[in-house]
Amino acid sequence: MRKFIPALIGLLGAGLSAAPAAAAVPAESTFVFNSFSFLVHGFLVMWMAAGFTMLEAGLVRSRNVSTICLKNVTLYSIACLTFFLVGYNLMYMGVDGGFLGTPVPWAGDDSAALNGDFSAGYAAASDWFFQAVFVATAASIVSGTLAERMRLWPFLLFVVILTAVLYPIQGAWNWGGGWLLEMGFSDFAGSTTVHSVGGWAALAGAIVVGARRGKYDSQGRVHPMPGSNLPLATLGTWVLWLGWFGFNGGSQLALGSAADAVAIANIFVNTNIAAVGGLLAAVILTQVMFKKVDLTMALNGALAGLVSITASPLSPTMGSAVVIGAVGGVLVVFAVPLFDKIKVDDVVGAISVHLVAGIWGTLAVPFTNDAASFGVQAVGVVAVGAFTFVASLLVWLAIKYTIGIRASEEAEANGLDKSELGLEAYPEFGRGSATAA
Repeated sequence: MRKFIPALIGLLGAGLSAAPAAAAVPAESTFVFNSFSFLVHGFLVMWMAAGFTMLEAGLVRSRNVSTICLKNVTLYSIACLTFFLVGYNLMYMGVDGGFLGTPVPWAGDDSAALNGDFSAGYAAASDWFFQAVFVATAASIVSGTLAERMRLWPFLLFVVILTAVLYPIQGAWNWGGGWLLEMGFSDFAGSTTVHSVGGWAALAGAIVVGARRGKYDSQGRVHPMPGSNLPLATLGTWVLWLGWFGFNGGSQLALGSAADAVAIANIFVNTNIAAVGGLLAAVILTQVMFKKVDLTMALNGALAGLVSITASPLSPTMGSAVVIGAVGGVLVVFAVPLFDKIKVDDVVGAISVHLVAGIWGTLAVPFTNDAASFGVQAVGVVAVGAFTFVASLLVWLAIKYTIGIRASEEAEANGLDKSELGLEAYPEFGRGSATAA
């Protein structure tokens, strides 16, 4: 998406200069504000890594908390490194309506700006940073689904491949100026490009790794495995909610004009109200269906609302945004037990939130954006889904049949914290509480 910013800035600048009562925005000011937007919205998205960590740490059992924390902080670091070494230019350099760019290390060049030429529109590193934190978000989705039975190093190996190769290739199809963008596919901030990609990769992994021992019995009954810290999971949801303003707002890709400021304000409002719709829909529906409100379902309802609006957070009215988010919340309430029914063990409900709601949000774009079509949106969903799922499945299988992927029965029973790290997240509770946890 970055390659079209200079043209957009030029159009906005032309419009401003044509208005008799408006003063033209100096090119240097535009450059500064655009760069500022990338950086501030980027660190909000980076903070989502903390949200995912808290959410997942709260929803796994206490004997696996340290491991899930380590996975999240490490996958963020891997994503940033691989996006520097390979991913950014594979996604953006020389795609030109095709399928992929050039897999070489990123190297920004701000020499023109330093010499008074601000036509690039933003500082190169600000753009790289904003794009890099999106990659880590996709990888975080996978860690929660596969928690409690997935070994550390095989998981991190998959993260390397996902962030260096799989994510950038499909990202090039749309945001890099590839074939999907040429068709008219619209995914403003990544309901498909980020969230569904993480969901498809997680689904493939869940199928290969299998369910946690004891989750399902031979009669098909589901045995709940409650998380260790629901207040922490709730706080993680709040952090993600906050970070989403950077995720969607920053995807305006500019803050150099009043029009950009208005757009970002509207994006913030629609993002917020969609989360509200998703949460309230999940709260009401769980009360109706189960005769009690499920906190974890409510949290996932809010996140599903956020995922749903991400494909098009600017074009809807607030009323439409509420409905889009509410549908996402409803879908999650039905999707979580559906995946349990087919014995796909998703510890935190990430597949339901990011894949199911991501598909819905992408297909819903034409309801509020006349420039999008249902047919092209469906092509994008299917193409990205097929590529990501099949490629991820092959990678998971290759890892499984080479270095192995699943923790031993003893390690799973005792917790991955002890077998993988040799430490506990809550040592003061003592050994006596291990079984209950």
